[in-house]
Amino acid sequence: MTSIAQLTEDSINLLRQLIAIPSFSRDEEGVASLIGQYLTNRGVKINRVGNNVIAYNQYFDKDKSTLLLNSHHDTVKPNPGYTKNPFEASIETGKLYGLGSNDAGGCLVSLIATFLYYYSQSDLKYNICLIASAEEEVSGKNGIEEAYKHVSPCAFAIVGEPTLLDLAVAEKGLMVLDCVAHGESGHAAREEGVNAIYNALEDIHWFKNYQFEKTSSYLGPIKMSVTMINAGSQHNVVPASCSFVVDVRTTDVYSNEEVLNIIQSQVQSTVTARSTRLNPSTIDSQHPIVLSGIKLGKETYGSPTMSDQALLTIPSLKVGPGDSARSHTADEFIYLDEIEEGVRFYIDLLRNIL
Repeated sequence: MTSIAQLTEDSINLLRQLIAIPSFSRDEEGVASLIGQYLTNRGVKINRVGNNVIAYNQYFDKDKSTLLLNSHHDTVKPNPGYTKNPFEASIETGKLYGLGSNDAGGCLVSLIATFLYYYSQSDLKYNICLIASAEEEVSGKNGIEEAYKHVSPCAFAIVGEPTLLDLAVAEKGLMVLDCVAHGESGHAAREEGVNAIYNALEDIHWFKNYQFEKTSSYLGPIKMSVTMINAGSQHNVVPASCSFVVDVRTTDVYSNEEVLNIIQSQVQSTVTARSTRLNPSTIDSQHPIVLSGIKLGKETYGSPTMSDQALLTIPSLKVGPGDSARSHTADEFIYLDEIEEGVRFYIDLLRNIL
C-alpha cells in the first residue's frame, strides 16, 4: 500500500501539472485528459463524460452501497490583481501558488490520493466512485449534474471544497428571480396611468422585510436581496412596467420550489425564477460520515457558498483542505502542509466507516 508521504508527493506533483493547464469552466479538456492519464497510469479504468472523469474502486460489488468522492477541476479566470503567473505552480515558503491551487485543486488531488489508497482493497463496506467534475464554477449542466447520470446510484457523497477541514453539513442554495411590476402608461403632467415603479416599490419593501416561518439551525434565515431595477422610457411618461432582479439564498429547511411558491403568493409582481436547480443541501448530523469527522476533532457548520452539492440529490458532506477565503483571489495559494493534512484526513475519514 502506498504511504501517505508518497501519496502526498504525488498529489503535489499532480496539482502543479494541473495548474499549468488553463481549465476555465467549459474548457477543461486538457486537465480532464491529464487526470484520466494519471489514473490510467496507476491501473485504474476510467470513463469520460464530456470533461468529467469517472472511476470506481477495483472490487466494485453491485450488492454494496456506493460512496461518491467528488471535486472539480475547472477554475474561474484569473483575478486582475495577480502579480504572479497564474499558470506557474511556484513554491515559496511552504505555499504552492497558482490558479485553482486552493479552489479546488488541493481538495481534488487529496481525494484522488484517497481513492487510490483504497482502490485495490477488497473488503470495503462501500464501493467508491470518484468524479473529477467540470463546470462547477458556472454551475453548468455538463458538470456533476450530467456526470452523475452515468454512474451507479450513490448513497452519499464527500464534496471536496476548501473548508479548513471543518465539516460543512449544510449549504445555501440560490435562485435568481426576474420580477415585473405592472401598471398603466400615462402622461406625467396629468393624473393619468398607474405607476409601475410605485407598485414595484411595494413588492421591493416586501422582499426587504419578509421573514420566512422556518429558520435553518445551520444557515439561519433565507436571505433575499433586490440587486437590479429598471423602468421608464422618458421623464414625462408614467411607466407601465418596472422590472427588478432578486437574489435569493435559500436554506435547507425549504426547497427552492417551496420558496418560489411562497414568494409568488405574496407579491403583486410577476415572478419568474431563472432556475430552481441550485438547491440547498444538508446531511444528518448523525450520519456516519459526519460522526467520523467529529471523531477526528472537526467542527460542523453551515456554508454560505455554493458547490456541486447544489446539483446532487443525495446527502453530501462538504469538506477539504485549504481556505474558502482564498478562493478566486489574486495570487491564490495552498499550503503544502494542507495537502498532506488533506490526504491524511480523507483517508482517516473513510477508514472510520469502511
